[in-house]
Amino acid sequence: MGTKAYILIETAVGRTREVAQALRKVEGMISVDVVTGPYDIIALLEARDIAAVGDLVTDQVHFTGVVRTVTCISVGIG
Repeated sequence: MGTKAYILIETAVGRTREVAQALRKVEGMISVDVVTGPYDIIALLEARDIAAVGDLVTDQVHFTGVVRTVTCISVGIG
């Protein structure tokens, strides 16, 4: 099992649908949900480790239409 992370994403006005569709194609992406509130999308991804999560976010999540992201690493307490 790898490292899971929730990515809270704010999109540019009118770009939420386009960004959500692009995110669904990213390798390691488990789910992409369009939501209401301060963020437009909450995505869940899994990668081999924290460094790989960082690489995925910077290389494949930050693209045109994405204004800001917050990455929340799952700590697996339970």
